[in-house]
Order: sequence, then C-alpha cells, then structure tokens
Amino acid sequence: MPTIRLVVRYDGTDYSGWQRQRGVPTVQETLEAAIASMASEPVTVRGAGRTDAGVHALAQVASFTVSRVIPVQGWLHGLNGKLPPSIAVTDARVAQDDFDPRRASGGKRYRYLLHAHPVRDPFLCDRAWHVHHPLDLDALETEARALVGTHDFRAFRAADCERKTTVRTLFRVAVSRSWAGRPNLVAIEVEGTAFLKNMVRVLVGTLVDVARERLPPGTVDARLRDGDRTQSGITAPPQGLYLDEVFLRPQYLLPEDVLRAAPELPDAQTDLDDEP
Repeated sequence: MPTIRLVVRYDGTDYSGWQRQRGVPTVQETLEAAIASMASEPVTVRGAGRTDAGVHALAQVASFTVSRVIPVQGWLHGLNGKLPPSIAVTDARVAQDDFDPRRASGGKRYRYLLHAHPVRDPFLCDRAWHVHHPLDLDALETEARALVGTHDFRAFRAADCERKTTVRTLFRVAVSRSWAGRPNLVAIEVEGTAFLKNMVRVLVGTLVDVARERLPPGTVDARLRDGDRTQSGITAPPQGLYLDEVFLRPQYLLPEDVLRAAPELPDAQTDLDDEP
C-alpha cells in the first residue's frame, strides 16, 4: 500500500489543535475525513508535530497509507476540493514505506508574530499577539541570544507538561523588527530539534515580559540555570504562533523536494515533541 506524504497549511483559529479529540474540530480529523472520502476507506493521518488550539501552520508534514492507488496530483487537487478554506494541501508525494513524519523530522522552525502598536489591527486579531505596551527590542534580542544551544528548558513549559526529559537544543533564535516590511510587526523565529509543551509560547512570553520591563534583564539566563517556571514570563497567546517549517532527516528527502534537510546535529528526540 502506498504511503502518501503531504505538506499542509492551515489557519488554526477554528480548530482545537492538530490532534484528533472527541467532540471538537481538529485539523487531523478534518484531513482524515477528506482522505477517507476519496479513498473509500478509513485512514489515520500522522503529523510531524502537534500544534495547540488556535496555532497555525505554514508547512505541517503529514502522511497516511491507503490501499487505493490515486496519482499524487489527484490527491493534491482532490483533497483541496474537499477540505474547508482554512486547510490546504500544498504538496503531495509518494514517500518511503517506512515514512513517519515524527520520526523523519530532524527539527522544526516556529515563528511567533507580535503586533507592537498602541492600537489593535482587526486584520491581525487571529494572526498575531497585540502588545500595546512599548517594547525594548534591544533587550528582547539580548535575551533571545541566551536561548541558543542545548539547555534544560524546564522553566519554559506548560504546568501540565509531563515529559521526563526537558533538555532540548535550539540552533537558531532570530528577531525581525519589521516582518514582511511592516514596521510594527515583530517576528521571533525559533528553530530546534524538539519542543516541550507550550515551550515556544512561554519563551516568547518571557522575552516580551523583559522587553516591557515586567521582568529584569538576564531572566532567560537565570531560568535556564535554576529551572524555576514561576519566575518565567507568561504563556503567549496561541494565535501568534506558526509551525513554519519541518526539517527532514536527509534519508527521508525525496528527489526535487520542497522540504529541506535538518542541520547536522545530535540525534533529535522528536518522539518528545509536544505542543509548542
């Protein structure tokens, strides 16, 4: 049976996250229903990462296995004809039989958008966190630099995160003060091997709290050393967060792939990845 790999883009506003849950709409369940309609059989869709309720994705990687043989262009156009406007498949290919997005992922990039302006923008209400307080972006960038490397991130996770291993590697944290040419739209990009539950949102909330002088400079470094979540910043709201890119291990890349290889780093614990 062929294994089909998808690259999926979605607006997470109306969904209770990626993962299937009883009684609430999810991206996984919506995809599975569309695929089952084409394949005339039930399917299970696997994703490279679980995004939380309200979080968006520009390039989620997913896969499924079916007995019905349909050309990949048929899957691409057929699924986009059945999916709601908030979800689109941007690429479909036949993958290796053993392809599993979580195991194939060697890292991910998340982007968080801040609308730093005294007045809210109605067109960004579900796309960015509106921060109307003045931000010291120099301080924000200084704090962000301390995050790069391999650290124990137990101070930057959800209270109900149950992962026993909290050491993670971030290989890039970058701040853009004028994302997409908009001077009031700040982007924080975080690339790493794997993430704890709400990790990116807590990181962003801490950076913002330092930038608006609710926390002192040096907070990130102190929390990486003492692991005290109670002294970190708030959890940033979900609507500003995007799963921007999934990096694949080289052995899972396909010819002329739209996806890129993960940086050469120690083996990523992608089975520990959670809702960032």
